Amino acid sequence: MATAIIKASVKSGRVEPKNLTVYDIAKEKYEAFRKMSVNCADSISDACSASEIIFLAVKPQDYEKVLADIRQLVSGQKKIFVSIAAAISTSYVCSALGEDFPVVRVMPNTPLLIGCGATAISRNSLVDDRIYTKICGLFAASGTVVSLPEEQMNAVISVNSSSPAYVYLFAKSMIDNAVKQGIEYDVAKRLVFQTLKGSTEMLLQSGYSPEELIKMVASPKGTTEASLKSFEQNHFSDVVSDAMDACTARAEELAR
Repeated sequence: MATAIIKASVKSGRVEPKNLTVYDIAKEKYEAFRKMSVNCADSISDACSASEIIFLAVKPQDYEKVLADIRQLVSGQKKIFVSIAAAISTSYVCSALGEDFPVVRVMPNTPLLIGCGATAISRNSLVDDRIYTKICGLFAASGTVVSLPEEQMNAVISVNSSSPAYVYLFAKSMIDNAVKQGIEYDVAKRLVFQTLKGSTEMLLQSGYSPEELIKMVASPKGTTEASLKSFEQNHFSDVVSDAMDACTARAEELAR
C-alpha cells in the first residue's frame, strides 16, 4: 500500500521523489524505491528526522512496537502522522507516542494499486486545513476520497476497504457456476470481469439508482427475474448486511 501511495503521488506530480524518504526493516525492498529515485533511510531515526509527515504503513499488530521505537525520536517535534491501518484511532497513536500530535486516519483499499481506489479519511483536531487538504490530495491521485468523522472509520471498513473481497468472491462464484454449466474457464472469466466493469460504469455514469438499473435488466417473468427471486429466497441482502456487520464488529474488537 505504501508503494501504491508513493507511485500515485509521484506520478501525479504532487510530490517529488527527492522529498520522500522510506524506511523498511526488509531492506531488500529498497531496490524498487531507489528505481523511483526515492530516498531510503538506513534507520528509523533517519527516516523520522527527514520527514515532516510520517506515514505509518504497517499492520495494526505492529503499531505498538513501531510507535514505541519512534516515541523518543519525535518527542517535542512538529510531526504529522498518517495512519492507514484498520481500527487504529488517532487517540491511540497520540497515547502511544506520549503526547498529542496532528494525526490523519486513512482507510484506503487495494484498488488504489491501479489508481482506482476508494479512500475514507478523517483527522483529529490538531490537523490544520492546509495539511489535511494536502494529504487528501495524495490519495485523490489514486481514486476517490471521502472525508468522514472519525467515529465512522471502523464502520467504513466494511464499505470500501474489505468490500473488494466481496466482489471477488461474487466473481469467483459466477465463474465456478459457468464452468459447471460447461463454459470454458477463460471464456467465463472474460465475460464475468467485463460484465462487472460495465455494470460499475453504468452505476457511475448512467445517473440511475441501483434499484432503477435492476428494473432495466429484469423483464417481468424473464430470466433475470428468476435469478433475483432466487437471491431473495436465499436472503442475499441479509447475507451481505450480516457480512458487513461482522466486519465492523471485528474492527471494533481490534480497536479495543
